[in-house]
Amino acid sequence: MSWNEPGGGKKDPWSGQEPGGSPPDLEEIIRSLQEKIGRLFGGGGGGAAASAFVVWALVGIVFILWLLSGFYIVDEGNRGVVTRFGRYTETTMPGLHWHIPYPVEAVDIVDVEHQRFLEVGYRTGVGSVPQEALMLTGDENIVDVRLAVQYTISSARDFLFNINDPEKTLREVTESALREVVGQHTMDFVLTEGRSEIAADVKKLVQQIMNSYGSGIAVETVNLVDAQPPEEVQAAFEDAIKAREDKQRFINEAQAYANEVIPKARGQAARILEEAQGYKQKMIAKAQGEASRFEQILAEYEQAPEVTRTRLYLDALEAVFSKTETIMVDVKGGNNLLYLPLDRFKAAPAPNLPHSQPVLSGPAAAQQMLQRQPLRRVVRSREGRGR
Repeated sequence: MSWNEPGGGKKDPWSGQEPGGSPPDLEEIIRSLQEKIGRLFGGGGGGAAASAFVVWALVGIVFILWLLSGFYIVDEGNRGVVTRFGRYTETTMPGLHWHIPYPVEAVDIVDVEHQRFLEVGYRTGVGSVPQEALMLTGDENIVDVRLAVQYTISSARDFLFNINDPEKTLREVTESALREVVGQHTMDFVLTEGRSEIAADVKKLVQQIMNSYGSGIAVETVNLVDAQPPEEVQAAFEDAIKAREDKQRFINEAQAYANEVIPKARGQAARILEEAQGYKQKMIAKAQGEASRFEQILAEYEQAPEVTRTRLYLDALEAVFSKTETIMVDVKGGNNLLYLPLDRFKAAPAPNLPHSQPVLSGPAAAQQMLQRQPLRRVVRSREGRGR
């Protein structure tokens, strides 16, 4: 029957007292425990000595367990920071180590290789944080800038003891550095080609400030996630971006056209120059030949002027009449000239002759044509002939 069931009484099964009574005497409990331990190890007169031995054995076991609790393992990529009564003692490397157990010494394990991530100006799943993201540029415009920082712990001791809240400090330092860098540039530079330069400048400035604090933080990368104007002027800014892109596209098209036309024009210019140079050499050579021929004719003329003059005259007539199809036949002893229209002979169709009569050509055709058609007589006066 249970002690607290009806009829079982209301005595405590451990102390044998009624509930609500006075608390048991501590000395009596200890004496009772010693007597039980003495009876367990032999009882009799040596019970006190046995009890003392057991107590010291228990104390020794507890002390050994307390010493064993000082062993700890530092995993790869971590560092163990040992403090004695809250004061820094040493930093341990990965492996098995021992320290004086609590409350004398304590160990804090710090991961120094893990990449930690910090968001400035926005939060994942929340969006923009205006009080961090909105900042003023050098040309007095407002931009919305969002930054992501990746960092590691370079010194576990400095990270734990030099700064109270390292992440909050890093966030405030990054925001301050970002505002300083953005305030040195124009809005167009921040939103377009200056993103990489701004991120590099922010990283350099943040690292300098954190080193001056002795924070034990190493900034690995700073990424400019987004930079855009406020929502109130977003539409106007998009129009400006389109205009800028159209301008650049037109410039590229004009440059492509110039790259196509200019080489062609240069080639044509080079060809014209070569042709001109060739024509120049040709005319020079021709002039030199004419001059040489004239000098030779002059030498012949000086030796026989009359013969040379007649020869030159005949050569000139031959050169002139060789280019015409008109023939003038002078009748010896008369004042009339016969005109022979050879051009009409060439253009006139062949006459319809009987099959038995052969078709003539050349001089024979001319003679036959003269026989069929009367010759034109060209009368030239004596005065004209004598000129």
